[in-house]
Amino acid sequence: MDEPHIRPSRLSDEAALAALDREVWSPLHSVQPRPEPPFAPFFDPANPPAYYLVAEVEGRVAGYLRLVRPTRLDCNGHVRQIQGLAVAGRARGRGVARALLRAAAEESRRQGARRLTLRVLGHNTPARELYASEGFAVEGVLPGEFLLDGTYVDDVLMGRSLTE
Repeated sequence: MDEPHIRPSRLSDEAALAALDREVWSPLHSVQPRPEPPFAPFFDPANPPAYYLVAEVEGRVAGYLRLVRPTRLDCNGHVRQIQGLAVAGRARGRGVARALLRAAAEESRRQGARRLTLRVLGHNTPARELYASEGFAVEGVLPGEFLLDGTYVDDVLMGRSLTE
């Protein structure tokens, strides 16, 4: 399998990203109910293509990462937040998520950010380990923040500096 190619998303990615989102849905990483038809559009005014980085492997969409400002406040403008990361099953374990995280850090720096943050469910050990290996540290925990399938799950806040 080729190395992942990371690029900005474009409107023409809509169908592939929507299908990927439905394919990878899991209570391991999602607090939303399982998607059911009729499906909402992937892109909408609150989630335009400009917020996404896309990973391609062998010319096919293999993953995406949503990168946004966490708030509209000017005093928070130096922070970017990852609010979604998905990798197709066929591309897992091949460095796609790591490539997306590194591209997100580069893009955040390009936008003038000094920090990159994310939230991850406490029971998502593989994701937490990946984030830690890419320099993210646990900065806070909201115990039992979500009730998923009858189990209370922590919301773990992680972040890293982009100036080091």
